Formats: sequence, structure tokens, C-alpha cells
Amino acid sequence: MYALRRWWDRYGIQVALASLALGTALIVRQTQGSLVMETYQLLTRPFHAKPTPQDRIATAQMLELQQRLIELESRNQRLEELLGFTSAKKIKGVTVPVVGRSSDHWWQQITLGRGREDGIEVGSIVLSPGGLVGRVDSVSANTSRVLLLSDPSSGVGVTVSRSRAMGLMRGKSANRAVMEFYEKVPDVRRDDVISTSSLSGRFPSGIPIGRIVSVNLDKSPAPEAVIELSAPVNNLEWAAVYPNSPNLAQPLPLVVPPKPTPSTPSISPSPTQPAAPEVEQ
Repeated sequence: MYALRRWWDRYGIQVALASLALGTALIVRQTQGSLVMETYQLLTRPFHAKPTPQDRIATAQMLELQQRLIELESRNQRLEELLGFTSAKKIKGVTVPVVGRSSDHWWQQITLGRGREDGIEVGSIVLSPGGLVGRVDSVSANTSRVLLLSDPSSGVGVTVSRSRAMGLMRGKSANRAVMEFYEKVPDVRRDDVISTSSLSGRFPSGIPIGRIVSVNLDKSPAPEAVIELSAPVNNLEWAAVYPNSPNLAQPLPLVVPPKPTPSTPSISPSPTQPAAPEVEQ
């Protein structure tokens, strides 16, 4: 007992300080420094100038304007992409905003803000940058309803662009769909591009749809492939509506400007031949 007391008198302060330091480090780690920050703010609060009601209002208005600016920039970018997409097509389309979408039918249908008075008819094709979105199945004077590709009841005849293997695609209530092949052993692999086929009675052939992400050749009664849709069906805000025409399969012209060099003057680019249709993943 005497030896323990003598040891404590000699090393007690060091042990207490080490324990305090270790405990403080553990607390800071568990709270991720929030306790230290709160203590610092409490100690320095008397030295801070108290904001006036006018300052609070000005700060709130500034934050609101920043948020509005971000939203407007995002909308402007999407509209520019869509307008450039529609102007490159050979047939005339209508740029339409999405004005309605039910949470119960999020992957089944959308409502567009234009209808019969703007030339939209039942059977019109709905596209967006990326590929096919769906088909107009009902029209009123000022609105139109679109059956999306992601709807399980939306059967579409599709083909593999590389091997020309054909099948029937149905939605999966998500940004993916399932393709059932007509052949027992189709020539198909991952990342193959899928587009509408010539056997599709509702859509013109050659419109991009998406890419294959997985293949199940052992599926019964027919082999299947999971397709990721290339059109942004999950967060669609604008779309382009076209009449059902074979010209929709025409690819967009690509213009590649040459790189000017210091020794030679810049030459204006000339349009290249239309490239084969591609789908962005």
C-alpha cells in the first residue's frame, strides 16, 4: 500500500494528464470536432457583431437569388440541347415541356404541355437527346399523354444494331427494359446498341433506344437481355414530339472544325457525311 501511494505521488500527475488527453482525443474523434467548434463559437460569441434584421433579410434574399440562378442555368442548358437536337432533324418537331407526372405512374406515362392545337396527334413519336422516350397515346386540345418505353405494357420491336438480331422489348418500371429474342441462340453481347426494328408497327425503324447491360441465354422460353434506356426517362422535363415518319431514323450531321495552326489561317469547317447512329450511355 505504501509502495502504491509512493508511485502515485511520483507519477499521478503524468497519468492523469495522459488520461485526460486520450479521453479528449476520443471525444473529438467521435463527435468529429463538433464539440470543439461549439465551444469555440460559445467563447467567441461576445466578440461577434450581432446581425441586424436587415442583414438577415439581405442574406436570405441573396441565397434565394443564387438558387434561382442555378435553376435557370440548368433549365437554359437543357433547352439549348433540346433546341439544337430538334433543329438538326429533317422533319419539323415540337418542343414540349413535361407538365404532369404521377408518382403512382412515374415510369408509365407523362403529360406534355401541348396538344391537338399544336399539331400533336395520337401516335406521334416522342424523342429526347439520347433516344426514344415513348409514343403519344391520347391528345386533348392543349395537352397530350405519352406512354413511356419503361411501361411494362409498352411492347416495342427492337433489333441489335451490330448483329441485326431481333426481339420484343418491354419496360421494367425503371430506366431499364427487357428484350426477348426471337432466336434461340442470338448473336448478342454486352454493350450492343439497341434500336427500333423494321418489324415494329408503332415506331419507325432505326431510332436509338439504349444499350445491353446483361444477357441471359439460358432464360426459358426465350433468351433475354436487360437494356439500359439511353433517354433520361427518370428526370425528363422537356421532350420533342414528331409525326410518325421514317425520317426520324436519320442520324444527326456531325461537323468537326479543323484545328487552326499559327502558320496557316483557320479554315471554315464543312459538313461531313452523316455518321451511323450512336447511343450515349
